Amino acid sequence: MIRPATPADIPAIHALIRELAEYERALEEAKATEEQLHEALFGSRPAAYAHVATDDSTGAVIGYAIWFLNFSTWRGVHGIYLEDLYVRPTARGGGHGKALLTALARICVERGYQRLEWSVLNWNTPAIDFYEALGARPQDEWTVYRLTDEALAKASGTS
Repeated sequence: MIRPATPADIPAIHALIRELAEYERALEEAKATEEQLHEALFGSRPAAYAHVATDDSTGAVIGYAIWFLNFSTWRGVHGIYLEDLYVRPTARGGGHGKALLTALARICVERGYQRLEWSVLNWNTPAIDFYEALGARPQDEWTVYRLTDEALAKASGTS
């Protein structure tokens, strides 16, 4: 059901990323190409890792988790930041999302990582309910900030 992604999974992961972006009402922001994903996940210096959920009967990829290592200066060890977790709507309720999170939690425990973190849109109550049912708690005292596009260029002093 859950396994590390392989280069052959890139087209399916790319399609699922686009589905997630559409669900999150931001399809125009999903600009990553299959080539970029391949380089990020399987290039000479991987920037991220991926696991996929497959349909038990067909073997088709029906969900994915993309993650990377972060670091806690307070704990002094790595953790996992979960960039994306997505399961096709037609496959939800089959335990795939929980199995993906369980796989990442297992990696944390086995490697001595002490945190598994992610962000969720405030309006995505199905996801919030799912995460809280697993025991995850929101970090309400923190606000995420982001620089992109023109603001990023301006902050870099290059524009």
